[in-house]
Formats: sequence, structure tokens, C-alpha cells
Amino acid sequence: MGIFKLITVCLIVVTSFYGCKEETKTEKESVNTISKKQPNIIFIFADDWGYGDLGIHGSTFCKTPNLDKMASEGIDFQNFSVVNPVCSPSRVGVVTGQFPARQSVHGHFASVASHAKRNMPDWLDPKAPMLPRMLKKAGYATAHFGKWHLTNTHVEDAPSPLEYGYDEYGAFNLAGRLHQMQADSTLYKTIDFVKRHKDKPFFINAWVHATHTPHYPKEEYMQQFAHLDEQQQVYAAVVSEYDARIGDLFATLKELGLDDNTLVVFSSDNGPEISGSHKKIDDNSTGPGLGEYYSVGEANELSGRKRSLFAGGVRIPFIVRWPGNVPEGKVDKTTEMAAVDLLPTFLELAGATYPEGYVPDGESIVAAIKGEAYKREKPIYWDWRFSNDRPYFWPSAAIQENNWKLLTNKKMNRTELYDISTDWGEQKDVSADNPGKVKALGEKLEMFQKTLPEAPPANTFSKERKTLELE
Repeated sequence: MGIFKLITVCLIVVTSFYGCKEETKTEKESVNTISKKQPNIIFIFADDWGYGDLGIHGSTFCKTPNLDKMASEGIDFQNFSVVNPVCSPSRVGVVTGQFPARQSVHGHFASVASHAKRNMPDWLDPKAPMLPRMLKKAGYATAHFGKWHLTNTHVEDAPSPLEYGYDEYGAFNLAGRLHQMQADSTLYKTIDFVKRHKDKPFFINAWVHATHTPHYPKEEYMQQFAHLDEQQQVYAAVVSEYDARIGDLFATLKELGLDDNTLVVFSSDNGPEISGSHKKIDDNSTGPGLGEYYSVGEANELSGRKRSLFAGGVRIPFIVRWPGNVPEGKVDKTTEMAAVDLLPTFLELAGATYPEGYVPDGESIVAAIKGEAYKREKPIYWDWRFSNDRPYFWPSAAIQENNWKLLTNKKMNRTELYDISTDWGEQKDVSADNPGKVKALGEKLEMFQKTLPEAPPANTFSKERKTLELE
């Protein structure tokens, strides 16, 4: 290369370098300007944590002083539902703002063979609409800590969380080739991220392991509940540990002066697990621990548990705290909300816009969390393809609208209707007295099901599928 050409190239490089720096500075100033209006957002998503596992919800043996305090400083919404009764599809509803069946995620991610059998993808489509990607575009630092389960460790070639719009992550239930972090690190990593990003708006998904199996109770907390029986002692110890870590998070927000500008939401991905016979189990992502024998979470008067479309399986804790913006100590048992509402809500608070062509299944509940008048316009739908004939586990689909909830299973020729406004626990079937309501809701449910895809997108299949086809 000639000397003059070399000098010219160098000048171009230097000019481009400083031009990029100047542009970045301008973008930074813009972000700092809007960050004064943008709240930090932390979404704490527990796992298999039943509605009745909180002290304020009448737990008979668990102690949750920090979550109880959180509710006293915010709103305890008691008519909030996830949109699937198990973990993976429930989480898809949160991050996409759409019902998980639209992504062909019908059940939990497991092995490639299991996915093929259930007509599921091997991971959530990274091109799907994604909450972190939208917030990142709006100037937020984004992070995911804790359980992932938008694929599984059995799948080696699944995308990493970075491909979904996160700046940083630490997780388990990831693709098998990726590092699986310790299950109890979620809130420690959350606190560390808050400290490092205190000068910029941030969004954190803190998806904690508790109270999913395996259980890993620590001696410090086991001693606090030595008066309980073996099962309750383990479960209460696990709950207490995570409640304490949530207390640490709030203390950090106050120390950094971020408390008044940080919206914190606590919820759970589905209702409590069914207690079983296994005292010890091993998990390929989090390691060996205690089994579902110790899963004695409570749903209180709500019918059903995890894997059920009845209230106990999908209506879960939902506490919102944002000092100065959310009323203190309010209990709301009637306002209908769903997990698909989080994306539109967080985007409205961030002043962000939807990507072109995107239509959420949820709607913004900003008015409700600010204590203002709000009435839901969109129905809530459930599509569940793994029902059985046990009591409360028979429904395969459901719809809720204006506090009427229809549960149905065509193969079993069974349909029930509940008026949640007078029967919050879903104890009395009133379908016989309301044939018109049954017909109207049933027709809407059928129309929704016709909009669902028949198969997952082609870019969500592992290379292992080809191996399975040859067998």
C-alpha cells in the first residue's frame, strides 16, 4: 500500500472513530435525559410458589416478612393469572406479551425427543417479540438472572439469552453447552447488577429457583423452623431464604437512592407443585437436592395446583411496589390481570413503542398499578394440552372475561363455568344456570384456538432432530 493511501485510510479510521464517539456521547445524553422519566424495573418471578405461601395470604407455616412488607408498601393484586400452569410456557407469556401457544410452546422444555413428540420447538424463537429487546431499544440496560427454561440443558445448540435482547445474564436451565450458574445466586447477581447500573435505567428479570425441586434448604433457615414437621420445615426454610434475599434487594435500592424510581414486581410462574414420594432427586442443571416430597406449598381456598387451569394452578401472587407512584397497602381482589400484560405495561412506563406489526395479547395495566380506575378489555385464554381425568386437572382450555371463567375439554365433553366475582376460589360450577354465557365464551375460545399455529417455526429445531429422524 502507498504511503499516501495509507495516510488517507488512517484519517478515515480516525475520523470514523471520533465520529462514533461523538454519536455515542449524544446517544448517552439522550438516554440520561429520558432516564429521569423512566423507572428501573425488576421482575422477580418465583417458581411453583403457591398463592397461599405468603404470610399475608394466610400461610399456615411459611414466614415472609419482606414480601409482606412489600405488599404493605404497594398493592397486593389477588386476581392475577399466568397464562399456562407450568414453567416454560408461563415464562414465554411474560417475555413475548402473547399467549405461549402462538410460539408452539405448550409445555415445559425437556429433551429434543420430548419436544418432537409434543409438537414443540426446542427453544423459544429468538426472533419472537421480546420484552428485553424492546426495553433495550428504549435505552435500558437489560439482564436476566436465574432460571431460564426457554430451552433445556438437554439441548446443546439452543441460543443463549444474549440473542433475546439481554446485555448480561447468569442462568440455569440453559443450553447444555453454556455455563449453568448456582441456583441460589439469582438475587445476589441482581443486586450486583443494580449497583453497577445505578446511573442508567435498567430492567432485570430475576427468576428465582424457589420453590421448584430440587430443594436446597440452608441450615440457618432450617433451624428457624425446627418446630415444624419434616416436610414443612424444608419448604418454609426455602421460602424464608428467598424472602430474606428480597429484603436485601430493597435495602440496596434504598442505599443507592434508587428506591423511589424502581418498580419491583413479585409473582410466580404457576401454582404449587403436587407433593410426591421422592425425598431426593437430581437435576442436570442445578444438581442433586431434596425432592417433591417436600413440596407442600399452599393454594388456600383456590381449587387445583400446578398443571391445572383452575385458580390454584394459574392464579398466583402478584405484588407491585413503586414508592410515590403505587398506593401503599392496597389489596385488589377484583381487577383482572394476566402475565401477558407485563410487556405492554413495562413498555408504557418506559415510554417505548411496539415493533412494527407487533400486537400484544395483553394490555397495559399502568392505571391499575397506580391505583386508578381500570377495566380489562381483552379476554384471557389458556391452551393446555396435557390434561388428565383427575379432579381439577381435566380442563384442556379456558377463557376468562369480565370475571367469568369457562373451563372445557372437548374430548371429555365437559365444560364448567365460574363467576369469579362471587366465587373467587372457583368452587361452584354455574354453567347450568348460564347457558348463554357458556355459549358466548365457548365461541370466543374456539375462535382463539383457530388462530394458533399448527407447528413451530423452522429456526427453533436442534440439529439433534435429524438424528431422531434416522432412528
